[in-house]
Amino acid sequence: MRKIPTLFQRDPDDRRHVIPGEVTPGCDWVLAGEGVATRKWDGTCCLLDDAGAWWARREVKPGKNPPPGWREVDRDETTGKRVGWEPIEQSGFARWHAEALEQSTLWKPWTYELIGPRINGNPDRASFHLLVAHGFRFLSGGGAAPLALPADAIADARRLGWEGIVWWRDPGDPDCDKAKLKVRDFPEVNPS
Repeated sequence: MRKIPTLFQRDPDDRRHVIPGEVTPGCDWVLAGEGVATRKWDGTCCLLDDAGAWWARREVKPGKNPPPGWREVDRDETTGKRVGWEPIEQSGFARWHAEALEQSTLWKPWTYELIGPRINGNPDRASFHLLVAHGFRFLSGGGAAPLALPADAIADARRLGWEGIVWWRDPGDPDCDKAKLKVRDFPEVNPS
């Protein structure tokens, strides 16, 4: 569960946006048409490990102590932020996670996005709390015009009200290379 790099580099004059065409090093495989484009959900990341334990993603800011039982996965050397997993039962999302688990008993070890009415203001407009498996395909990479894929995917995501897109280099491997773009990475163009 490393931090997913943004496909295009941030605009140094406006860090809220990216510079289309200026690919982040190591993400050029997306423009080569490799991988699979998937929906970026706007919730909180959860993990079911191979031992059957559930975990919640947790970011720890510099100078702060991690919660008990926390497992560090990644560290941003620039900001000093650390990312890892905390046991779901002690996270602030435990109650909503328990509700989501009631929706199914067919869970496999994987990462999921917890979404619903009490998560991040419910931008995905879910009627109840649920866990959505990461990597669910909605667009395939490759084809005649792979360079158009990021623009097409963002246009689709904006039209559908999605947060963005995550490309998976190997959708069968949760640890594969990934790249993301958020709709908000691009300023809205208002036709005149």
